[in-house]
Amino acid sequence: MGKVKKKSCKAKGCRKKFTPNNSLQQVCGVMCAIALDEQKKATKAKEQRKNDKVKIEALRPASFWGKRAVTAFNKFIRERDKDLPCISCGRYHTGQYHAGHFMSRGARPELQFHPSNNNKQCAPCNTHLSGNISLYRPALILKVGLKMVEYLEIFNNPQRLTIDELKEIEQHYKNEYKRIR
Repeated sequence: MGKVKKKSCKAKGCRKKFTPNNSLQQVCGVMCAIALDEQKKATKAKEQRKNDKVKIEALRPASFWGKRAVTAFNKFIRERDKDLPCISCGRYHTGQYHAGHFMSRGARPELQFHPSNNNKQCAPCNTHLSGNISLYRPALILKVGLKMVEYLEIFNNPQRLTIDELKEIEQHYKNEYKRIR
């Protein structure tokens, strides 16, 4: 029978050299065997959590991703226009600001992520005055031009965004927010 080669203990933190009793032995003693078993259990649990996370993401409805995309987009709009007054009333105030739509999301869902259709708007104008459109339009013409406003008013390209498109929109506007911040 030949000489048995020494092995390094596989238990994390040990790495002691030992002479194995058989070719399957991986650790130098009982305590290291227990430690190695715990390591394997921890690795398996980590993989299981990762698999569960992937499964949960696959089960989430499009509405979940739509809300995340809208949140990222609105955050970008508020950051982009942070130094501008309310698009409708032209006031600077300390209250809450929204990302107000010129053409509402209900009327034109295809424009909900169009940057020219969304601008910083104070909460009173957006919420209590339903967007204050009578003052919004002239201010928007000054900001983006008459051609763009007319384009927004006649644009009609109904679309249904997929989950992947919503994820892409969310990531795009998160990156844009970081870029302008």
